[in-house]
Amino acid sequence: MEPIIKEKPKKRFSWKKAIIAALLAGGLFAAAGWAVFGVMVARQDITLLGKPLPAATIIYDQNEKEASRISLNTFEAVSYDRLPKHLVDAVVAVEDKRFFEHDGMDIWGIGRALFTNLTNGKTVQGASTITQQLAKNVFLSQERTWTRKWNEVLLAKKIEGNYDKQQIMEKYLNQIYFGEGAWGIKPAAETYFGKRVNQLTLSESAMLAGIIRAPSALSPFKHPEQAKDRRNVVLQLMKEQGKISANVYDSSILEPIKLRSFKPIRGKAIKYPYYVDQIIREASNLYGLTENEVLHGGLRIYTTLDTKMQQAAERVYAQELLFPESKADQLIQSGAVLVDPRDGGIKALIGGRGNQPFRGFNRAVQLKRQPGSTMKPISVYTPAFEQGYSPDDRLLDEPVDFGGYQPKNAGGAYHGEVSIYDAIVHSYNVPAVRLLDEIGIDAGMDAANRFGIELTDADRTLGLALGGLQEGVSPLDMAEAFGVFANDGTRMPAHSIIRIESADGEILAEAAENTGEKTTESSVAHTMTAMLEGVVREGTGEAAAIEDRPVAGKTGTTEMPGTGGEGAKDNWFVGYTPQLVGAVWLGYDHTDENHYLTTTSKAAAAVFQELMSEALKGEPVIAFPKAPGISEKKQNKPEEDGKNEEKKSKPDKGREKFNEDHGKSNKDHNKSNKDHSKKDEDRSEGRKHGKPKDKDKGKRE
Repeated sequence: MEPIIKEKPKKRFSWKKAIIAALLAGGLFAAAGWAVFGVMVARQDITLLGKPLPAATIIYDQNEKEASRISLNTFEAVSYDRLPKHLVDAVVAVEDKRFFEHDGMDIWGIGRALFTNLTNGKTVQGASTITQQLAKNVFLSQERTWTRKWNEVLLAKKIEGNYDKQQIMEKYLNQIYFGEGAWGIKPAAETYFGKRVNQLTLSESAMLAGIIRAPSALSPFKHPEQAKDRRNVVLQLMKEQGKISANVYDSSILEPIKLRSFKPIRGKAIKYPYYVDQIIREASNLYGLTENEVLHGGLRIYTTLDTKMQQAAERVYAQELLFPESKADQLIQSGAVLVDPRDGGIKALIGGRGNQPFRGFNRAVQLKRQPGSTMKPISVYTPAFEQGYSPDDRLLDEPVDFGGYQPKNAGGAYHGEVSIYDAIVHSYNVPAVRLLDEIGIDAGMDAANRFGIELTDADRTLGLALGGLQEGVSPLDMAEAFGVFANDGTRMPAHSIIRIESADGEILAEAAENTGEKTTESSVAHTMTAMLEGVVREGTGEAAAIEDRPVAGKTGTTEMPGTGGEGAKDNWFVGYTPQLVGAVWLGYDHTDENHYLTTTSKAAAAVFQELMSEALKGEPVIAFPKAPGISEKKQNKPEEDGKNEEKKSKPDKGREKFNEDHGKSNKDHNKSNKDHSKKDEDRSEGRKHGKPKDKDKGKRE
């Protein structure tokens, strides 16, 4: 009889035990994570919050001589007990409604921001608490990244562990920027209302709380309706959160905003305020320093500033008669910048006319306006020369319709068959658009990007030839771009900072050595320069000519709709000598049917002429390199009034032809003379009649 072997019962899987184990593991992991988090919080250094504002930051020029000092630490801090309760309530309502409940990090706010950012595919919402904003303003840069958000959280937790809520609110309101050059609540109350902080009304407090989010865009001096709407949003939030009654809300939103009759000019003691403003912006954007670090950090900043040129620029911009006459209620504004094309160093910078607050709108770098015809050398003629076209090639200047897009010349006249040279010199629009259509919009887009002009898909139209951009450009953008022509085809990134040191000499940031970006061949750059010399010598830029000094440049104007071609939004002139590029913009900040320019781009050219003449006094006269295949006579044509007048009426007559060996003389040219000749034959008819190689290419989309 065989023995019976009993099977061992199988062990059943215990979900209960698994759940308990998972909970234990999760608890241990959470405990370990919290411990690590605590260590990271403890390691944060927030001693700067407890220190008085330190010594001035010193700005040094290109010769390492002291040029300016930033010292904005003379204002008094306002203690918490002198802050009106309705001011604190307003700030909490709009900036951080759970401020008095959380411990520096609002989980609900972070979750809301996370969801919004994930659904948008990028970081668009910060949801920082007031404590986190204080940490960011004092210790961190302004970039919107998850790394910065994490550092905010760590610093906020440390701050909350060392200061109570009243102290945090006090420090926050004494350091936050309220626009118009006002750092802190006391200067803000004085700037906008001419009052002490404890005298602010509920309506005034709500307005100040509202503009914290976007001080420039919501300034009641510049944007009264937007500021009023924002104030009402704050009052609505206060009502919803039970901080004010419905009756108080109803009466408060009816109150008009009563500002002081004039804006105090802050930062007047700072020399070269617009240049200093750019230094602060660059220190933040490129090197991650906070505004507070630059303004109050006692730093030593070595720059490319040329004080002689900066002073010359400021003298020029003080000459009222040099600029067009303004309307009584709004000043025609202007921005200008001077850059060394050989290394990209910003030598001088002017961000506006008239009395402007320190750290107000800097038109030399923050402006975004359409560049008009100053884009033609970049987006049309450079890529055309790269493809083998030459200045003597012919284009048709006659009415044309590109699928509904009908470009017109300034003044409405047409000139028949013209050379590329004359199209550039006299800034004819139709030939430029025809040429962009022929070479292809992609070629123009590619060239603009190489020159540092940021474009979007919306710019992929034939309007690119005439500077019809969606986002627009600043004078600094255009100066850097035209520096390519002055620097043998290489673009040097424009910059103002060489290095930044702490008060005790530690190097905090330093500009990397930069050899630049090769943008186009030197032969193309030299050819373009020869064409732009013609603009100044006998074309639309004659007002920019400087006696006994070679100058090349391009005019630009954008039309004001509804004026029959008689009005303009913008006047531009961008030009250069071998050692200096200058870009000048003129226009109203707020253009409407009553505020537009009635001048041509000669107005900007005249400002450029005065600016460059003064800046270059005592500087050596340097000749431009000769363009390949262009006769010396053509490049250095003497000024003769009778001949010039004849040339203006008959653009092509008397023009010297390019040498027959044009292309042979240029070893850098990307096509051989044989290929160049063949290409001429292949598209000669298209060139002559303005006929695109692909009739669908370049149509407006």
